[in-house]
Amino acid sequence: MSENTQVTNTSAEIRLTQYSHGAGCGCKIAPKVLGEILQTALVLPDNDKLLVGNHSRDDAAVYDLGNGTALISTTDFFMPIVDDAFDFGRIAAANSISDVYAMGGKPLMAIAILGWPVEKLPVELAQRLIEGGRSICAEAGIPLAGGHSIDSTEPIFGLAVTGIVPIVNLKKNNTASEGDQLFLTKPLGVGILSSAQKRGLLHEEHLLPMIEQMASLNKAGEQLGSIAGVTALTDITGFGLLGHLTEMAAGSGLTAVLEYNKIPVAAGVRDYISQRIFPDATSRNWNSYSAGVKFEKGVNVMEAFTLLPDPQTNGGLLISVQPESVPDVQDCLAEYGLSAFATPIGHFEAASDKIIRVAP
Repeated sequence: MSENTQVTNTSAEIRLTQYSHGAGCGCKIAPKVLGEILQTALVLPDNDKLLVGNHSRDDAAVYDLGNGTALISTTDFFMPIVDDAFDFGRIAAANSISDVYAMGGKPLMAIAILGWPVEKLPVELAQRLIEGGRSICAEAGIPLAGGHSIDSTEPIFGLAVTGIVPIVNLKKNNTASEGDQLFLTKPLGVGILSSAQKRGLLHEEHLLPMIEQMASLNKAGEQLGSIAGVTALTDITGFGLLGHLTEMAAGSGLTAVLEYNKIPVAAGVRDYISQRIFPDATSRNWNSYSAGVKFEKGVNVMEAFTLLPDPQTNGGLLISVQPESVPDVQDCLAEYGLSAFATPIGHFEAASDKIIRVAP
């Protein structure tokens, strides 16, 4: 864990994950249920300044300021995915800020969203949680400028984040092109690892890498926004690679081809899969998106059932890139220390009977 983690958790015996029924982005409402919730019969007035809103399933809302730039507004919050309060704050903050990077934007400021069971957990832990969030905001170069708190039955934390982006650099998740190459900037599997932790089965050597991956900012998104050949961009969170790639492919009217053996996977994950360790949200994601998936011969389908819909918390950026711009994207990834993820994991082709085709 981070150096700050060692300072205090009030007592090491307090495990925050035992005070919540869900964990991280695995707390998300199932995609099918969410679709029902968002249905409306209201006829809302058009707003030509709203560049991205409820009409698409993108990472943030975007509003045209009228001067060639746009405002990005997003919020994200969830229940503990790790036991340490400071690290929970770091991860939740990094996850919230990621939505701005996923639009190609620059974060400006954040306000906190805190729910705390004050009769169950010491307030000192809540203070440590906020400090963790504040440390990530500082790393992103933005202030944690305020917030709101409630007394809740489970710990909840996240941020509402405001960002900005030149409109020419704005990236959406539904604008990919046929022939584009696909890149992913973090390995899959943190949902599986966090489930192992909650069950007390996570090996010590997998804990720190899991925490640091989830607390790592997706800063490369801002620079990726300036590359014209990046046609679509999103981050992988609670719906897993399967869900967020489905949104990108279906929204773009294309079929995505995944090269399964090129997908990065976090250390230890395959061993936990063999033990049938995974979060409940994995099954919900699979049930929501599997009808659009075709597996080719040679793919480890039983493993893929668990890995592809695994809910990620502050997962990597999923990048759709025109072939001629691949070197620019690879240079950008190298600049941010992401050279390990500079190999494409798939591509887009003309739409077929399935939204995603998984090849070996």
